[in-house]
Amino acid sequence: MNANATGPVLPVLGSRKPSHRERVAEALRAALIAGELRPGEVYSAPGLAARFGVSATPVREAMLDLAKEGLVDTVPNKGFRVTAVSDRQLDEYTHIRSLIEIPTTAGLATTADAVALEALRPVAEEIVTAAAAGDLIAYVKADLRFHLGLLALAGNAHLVEVVRDLRRRSRLYGLTALVEQGRLRASAEEHLEILDALLARDEEAVRGVLTRHLGHVRGLWAAPGQ
Repeated sequence: MNANATGPVLPVLGSRKPSHRERVAEALRAALIAGELRPGEVYSAPGLAARFGVSATPVREAMLDLAKEGLVDTVPNKGFRVTAVSDRQLDEYTHIRSLIEIPTTAGLATTADAVALEALRPVAEEIVTAAAAGDLIAYVKADLRFHLGLLALAGNAHLVEVVRDLRRRSRLYGLTALVEQGRLRASAEEHLEILDALLARDEEAVRGVLTRHLGHVRGLWAAPGQ
């Protein structure tokens, strides 16, 4: 993410006005996924509050939510330590995601309403814009909305929540390097490819693009220098 004096922009959730706690929690999850908050590091609530431009109270509350999800551990009198995720865990998460996301999304080529699919185009374009700007938190947020939005069209709410949890536990430490190399935008544009293939009712094309796309999780997006 391109850092600035005011810190990252907090996400907006749903149609109602979110609380600071909800906005901070979503921003922190995105920062964890993108690797902006590093495993083993201890972060204080006041320090994070200054970064996100809010008071320390909603940050503490948000971090306690993340602790319940197993994403951070509390460190008495100091703050919160980001939980480390092993390569084996990441491989397992990605494997499960591919088993769910690829066939489910590909199946939408024959079942999803064209209007509902087209409604996701602004989100796909938002991903490309975030990639071009180097805004990793916005990139991760929009990516989550896009893929969960597609899966929701299959009509299985439990499946969506399973994938949401797996995506929250993923880590994409290579994104910063891709931004610096100017290579993240090409990956971002795959979201538009997926959407176009779905609208063309080409199930095999959807499967191919999504297989390539998810392959980046343990490839291009996995670690710096790749």
